Amino acid sequence: MNEIISFETTRLIIRDLNWDDLDFIHSIHSIPEVHKYATLDIPESLNDSKNYLEIYINQQNYNPRKEYGFCVSLIDQTPIGLIGLSNSLNKFRSAELWFKLNPAYWRNGYITEAALRLLEFCFTEMDLYRIEAGVATDNLASIKTLEKIGMQREGMRRKILPIKGQWKNNFHYAILDEDFKCKK
Repeated sequence: MNEIISFETTRLIIRDLNWDDLDFIHSIHSIPEVHKYATLDIPESLNDSKNYLEIYINQQNYNPRKEYGFCVSLIDQTPIGLIGLSNSLNKFRSAELWFKLNPAYWRNGYITEAALRLLEFCFTEMDLYRIEAGVATDNLASIKTLEKIGMQREGMRRKILPIKGQWKNNFHYAILDEDFKCKK
């Protein structure tokens, strides 16, 4: 098994998911506001959440991983959200960023703080070159977060997201290693 990844910011702990996170994952995935723009359905059972968590825990045995899932907690260890990466082919040195936050903690800059720390990890420790993110064109809060962390909108993909029985448009964002280093 590989080393468990964990890092801190001023206000947050960002660490690999573990089995103790199952109830939190199930609860955050069951909040309708969190899933307003998500392609992942609200879990029907705790077993659905267990299957989701198992993917990230199993990936901790691989190097390099294809999936990284992290719990975002306050310094007092209260879990408030999830953030992660999906790696593409190694030769492209890129990954896709995703995040979810409990609505009780919205508008406090927590995901921006966690995402900036994760980008630092990607570009310094993982030696990635490009981080991408897709976002429903109506998801203004996530768009604002992506732009705050320095991601640039590169285009729009028409009706690519299956959300609640409808096809939705998606903005495509990215940040390069050189963009991030210039921003610092």
